[in-house]
Amino acid sequence: MQPLVLPSAGNRIGVISDTHSLLRPEALEALDGVGRILHAGDIGDPTHLEALARIAPVTAIRGNIDRGPWAKTLPETASLTIGGLRIHMIHDRKALQADPRAEGWDVVISGHSHKPGIEETGSTLWLNPGAAGPRRFRLPITLAFLWEETGRPRAMIHPLPV
Repeated sequence: MQPLVLPSAGNRIGVISDTHSLLRPEALEALDGVGRILHAGDIGDPTHLEALARIAPVTAIRGNIDRGPWAKTLPETASLTIGGLRIHMIHDRKALQADPRAEGWDVVISGHSHKPGIEETGSTLWLNPGAAGPRRFRLPITLAFLWEETGRPRAMIHPLPV
C-alpha cells in the first residue's frame, strides 16, 4: 500500500468535531490554510464557529450538547458537495437511517464517540475526526483532513500536540 500524499493545504478539507467549548490553538494552527472546514457537532461555544470561519468557510451541524438559540440555527445533518465529493454529516453515526450508497454519498462524517476512525465500506468512506476538545478517557485529541484523489475520497487523522 502506498503512503498517503497530502494535497496542498488549500485543497484539503479540515474536519473537526466535539470541541465542547474548547477550541485549542493547536487545532487552529493545524487547520490554517485549508479550503473548507466541516464541524461535526458538539461545538459548545458559537464564537468558535466564528474563529474557524476566519480560516475558511465553515459548515457545522448541531451535536447533542449544543443548546440555546444559536444552536437551533444549526441543522442536525447536512449534505453538501465539495469538489467532486458528496458528503453527508451527522453527529451520531448510530442515528443515521439512510443508506449512503442509495443516497449517493461518497463520505459520511460523524463525531460523538470521540474515537477517531476512517473506514471504507463499498463506495462510502466513513470518517470520524475524533475529538478536538477536552480529553475524554484516554482517547487522543485529533481532527482530520479530507480530500479527493483520482475521483475517490481520502482522509487522514491528524493528532494534535497537547
